[in-house]
Amino acid sequence: MSSKHSPSIKDSRLVAAQEQALLRARQQATREQAVLVAVEFTADRRRLSPAAQQARAAAAILNRSAIGEEPEIDASASAPKPADLDFDASLAEFQELARSAGATIAAVLIQRRPHPDPATLVGGGKLDEIVATVAATGASLVLFDHDLTPSQARNVEARLPCTVIDRTQLILDIFARHARTREGMLQVELAQLEYQLPRLAGKGKSMSQLGGGIGTRGPGETQLETDRRRINLRLDRIKQQLEAVRRIRRQQRGRREAVPVPTVALVGYTNAGKSTLFNSLTGAEVLASERMFATLDPKLRQLTLPSRRKVLLSDTVGFLRNLPHALVTSFRATLEEVERAELLLHVRDAASPTLDEQRSQVEAVLSELNVGEKQTLQVLNKIDLLPPETPFAPGAIPVSGLTGAGLDDLLHAIDAALTSDPLIEVRFRIPQSEGRILSALERGATLSGQRFDGNLVYLTALGPATLLRRYRQYQLREEEALPEG
Repeated sequence: MSSKHSPSIKDSRLVAAQEQALLRARQQATREQAVLVAVEFTADRRRLSPAAQQARAAAAILNRSAIGEEPEIDASASAPKPADLDFDASLAEFQELARSAGATIAAVLIQRRPHPDPATLVGGGKLDEIVATVAATGASLVLFDHDLTPSQARNVEARLPCTVIDRTQLILDIFARHARTREGMLQVELAQLEYQLPRLAGKGKSMSQLGGGIGTRGPGETQLETDRRRINLRLDRIKQQLEAVRRIRRQQRGRREAVPVPTVALVGYTNAGKSTLFNSLTGAEVLASERMFATLDPKLRQLTLPSRRKVLLSDTVGFLRNLPHALVTSFRATLEEVERAELLLHVRDAASPTLDEQRSQVEAVLSELNVGEKQTLQVLNKIDLLPPETPFAPGAIPVSGLTGAGLDDLLHAIDAALTSDPLIEVRFRIPQSEGRILSALERGATLSGQRFDGNLVYLTALGPATLLRRYRQYQLREEEALPEG
């Protein structure tokens, strides 16, 4: 029986070894110089809102006045179109992704064209320029701020004497660097294999393999078919292991839900300061770094609110514009904490020039997870980087995870937003001999108006309904009054 299963085990180990070798090669490559290629497709450029168009028209008028020219009436039509702000922000973000992967940027090449070239994405002329730049800089890596189709990747690699990595591959490599738990490693490997599978390229009959035994005397199985079979076997195994992880998480969640403790999840754009805020609120020591995707594996810590109510705070992976769908699918086990949370804290970088766009990108991913309608508090982090008189949007909670400013307001807002176990106020008359009950109320609720009358203690408690209703036999009726103190 064992001999029948040995080929599958061998194949799985071989694929795992190949993936680790490929990962090490990519990590070694990203320590060297890289050429960044960014492409803006003008035909797909997002139409500006009327307010943005008016702002750009006004800026054009001011520029023409500053150089002594008479402003024209239709300034929006006559003024030259400025560079697309979304493209500039995307390019800056891609450069930060490259640095997070450990690459040294040797050169940045930009191209604007109406549509992507179906063969090479950038066209033959730009590809010649990339080849010349690689030769001049000695770069060993070319990073594309765009996803390459399998045919585009093969055509570009055929022209370049170095490694070619597109946007999704780069993000996957960064995730692989930061994965620490077995769950995180499995999810990264799943996403990598699913991305690699349609990009396999065989050599045709020259790589055919003949099998042994009757019925195998033919062209044989090509190397491409062999690689696909091995990857599919490995994918099935990883999915089984991830399903075991989900089963364990469901069991742990079931034990938590037996004692009703609400979960609050931190979500937001990568590098918005979620981990720093998480550390400030819980006293944890989660890695907080300016590098993108520094936090990959979810963290759960207990948090005590001003009402002394206990909640679980979850720190999750950061989101990104155009986040690869494979990552959202592969990390669904990690993002289950977001799906189960009663309240989301959308942490945003208040000092970011693309604050509103980052919000829309995060909300798009939340909608993909079917949690877009979940109750959410908007938290503006990093206010220590802004002038003191900076105005904030109504309803947003300004905080600084670094200095601790505004954290008390945030805790009170969380307290008020939780509805599954609402805060209620109850008056009690409890015998002093019931020290266990008095201690439980003191730990889990806010007590006021304590009065002593013989062997009885009269008090008013403000706390979660599930706690106070346990002791309803000691509750005072509405017509009963507390003794005079």
